[in-house]
Amino acid sequence: IPMHLLVLSRSPTLYSTSRLVLTARARGQDVRVADPLEFHLVVSRGRPSMFLGGQTVPRADLVIPRIGASITNYGLAVVRQFDMMGVPVLNTAVAIARSRDKLRAIQLLTKKDIDVPITVCARTPDSVDLALSFVGGTPAIVKLQQGAQGIGTMIAETPQAVTSLLETLWAMGQDIILQEYIAESKGRDYRAIVVGGRVVAAMRRQAKHGEFRSNLHRGGHGVPVTLDKAYRAAAVAAVGVMGL
Repeated sequence: IPMHLLVLSRSPTLYSTSRLVLTARARGQDVRVADPLEFHLVVSRGRPSMFLGGQTVPRADLVIPRIGASITNYGLAVVRQFDMMGVPVLNTAVAIARSRDKLRAIQLLTKKDIDVPITVCARTPDSVDLALSFVGGTPAIVKLQQGAQGIGTMIAETPQAVTSLLETLWAMGQDIILQEYIAESKGRDYRAIVVGGRVVAAMRRQAKHGEFRSNLHRGGHGVPVTLDKAYRAAAVAAVGVMGL
């Protein structure tokens, strides 16, 4: 009996969305893609419900959220509504919100003794020198607290560049974090996919020449890898802490 899967995504043509759909259909599952912004939520005592295009939401055995950063708030409200209606959701609204907030995520990870780059959150110009001393000086990484696909992640080569960046972002009302630069990574990192408490796939990402961000959206290149046991354990532990 096929499962009825509902993928929440702005567009069925997005690469990650289309791959999920094609793979599920190849395994005999029934899959539908719906734009989170097209849902109408009805919140009432004891009877939360939703409508899509004037019709009640079609049956779903599992909801797979692919909520982009640009629609996080409304997207999370839709995910939360499915959860309230008793429909299983692959990642809950709480878990997605935790992972979208870089500072919150790092706080939760360190609480469970998971290693992270040294990270400092500051809000005043006179605290920049102290913040830099904590992260080992420059070069340092400056990140917007909310951001994805490498957007809002910058490298500052000098203390003056850090100060200039922070003052500009603060003036724009942005919350930022300062992070130590992991030089030995050489623009390389690992991305692991964890399902059911185990790593089911992993890749090594390498930034293109002259770029420190390894994101594929920034021109990085990914190749499949088999992770060492310690890396697999760290990925599973991190997912558990975040509730993903």
